[in-house]
Amino acid sequence: MHILLIEDDLDLGASLVRALQQDGFTVQWLRRAHDAPLQLDDPGCSAVLLDLGLPDGSGMELLRRWRRAQAAAPVLVITARSALQDRLGGLDAGADDYLVKPFDIPELLARLRAVLRRTAAQSGEQWQFGALSVWPRKCQAQLGGQPLELTPREFQLLLALAQGGGDVVPKRTLAQRLEPLGDPMDTAALQVHISNLRRKIGVERVGTLRGVGYWLESV
Repeated sequence: MHILLIEDDLDLGASLVRALQQDGFTVQWLRRAHDAPLQLDDPGCSAVLLDLGLPDGSGMELLRRWRRAQAAAPVLVITARSALQDRLGGLDAGADDYLVKPFDIPELLARLRAVLRRTAAQSGEQWQFGALSVWPRKCQAQLGGQPLELTPREFQLLLALAQGGGDVVPKRTLAQRLEPLGDPMDTAALQVHISNLRRKIGVERVGTLRGVGYWLESV
C-alpha cells in the first residue's frame, strides 16, 4: 500500500518514511503545500498523512479542497495543534483521524492501519472474504485455511482488490497500485496478473466489469 506523506519537519519526515517502509508501505514524501496534488485523484494512493502547519500554506485548506472534489482516500492529520477546536475542525473538514504531535510512531502506524481497515470494511488484522483470508501486514493469504503461494505482484493486486471492499476497482487504480512510484502498469500486463491471481484463488472470486475494472467476491 502506498502512502502520501506531507510533512515539512526533516527529522520527523525521515523517521516516518523509515517506519512506514519497515511496516510494508511505499511512501512519497512531500514538504510543501505547493508540491501537494491539487486534486487527490492519484489511484495509487492508499492514504495520506497530512501536517497542517506547512511552511507555504495550510494543510487544512488542502484537506478541504480534496473533500470538496470528492476525494475518497483516507487522510490522517498529524499536527501540533492540540486545541479542541482544531481537532473538531480537522475532523469536520474530512480527516479520518487526527493525531497530535508529539506522538509515538507505533501509535501512528496502528491508527493508519485502523483507517485502512475501515476503508476496506474490515475490523481486524485478518481481512475475510468468504473462504479467502488476507493479512496485509504479513503479506500472506489463505484460501480455505491453506496458504496461497502468491508472487509479490499478485499479493499487491489481491490487496488492492480487497481494499475495494467488494466495489469495482478501476483498472487504472490497480495499474497504479502495482507501480506506486512509477508509471502505471500497462493493461496487458495487468490482465496477465489478474489471470494468474484468478488461477490461484478461483475465477469466481474476481468479478469483471468489462472495460472498467474488477472486484473481489466473498464466496
